[in-house]
Amino acid sequence: MTLIEQIRKARRVSVTSHGKRFTVRRPTDLEMMDMTRSGDINQGSILARFVIGWEGFTELDLAPGGTGAEVAFDPAIFAEWIADQPSHWNPLTEAIFAAYKAHKDAQEATGKNLLPGSTA
Repeated sequence: MTLIEQIRKARRVSVTSHGKRFTVRRPTDLEMMDMTRSGDINQGSILARFVIGWEGFTELDLAPGGTGAEVAFDPAIFAEWIADQPSHWNPLTEAIFAAYKAHKDAQEATGKNLLPGSTA
């Protein structure tokens, strides 16, 4: 595994919502700053941007009349499906922001969130 893959993997969190398993990615500090400044913090864009996987989804889970064939995660399929699944919106969004909060808490505990030139 390359160093960049290790960094990205460290941002992943697994979450279960209504019996379904998803992988979410916590926002980076830069992404959070940009979202906060731009005001682009809406649930649809958060879900589309930070839900990066699922496990055990079948066609039948995703569409009426589908088969029992497992479906690999695809961002476009996820975006289409999640738009009609409000029961998953809050659990997934909360998991994304909880992962970010845990990241910030860890930074504060180790003093790694200091900007250059600042003091503790």
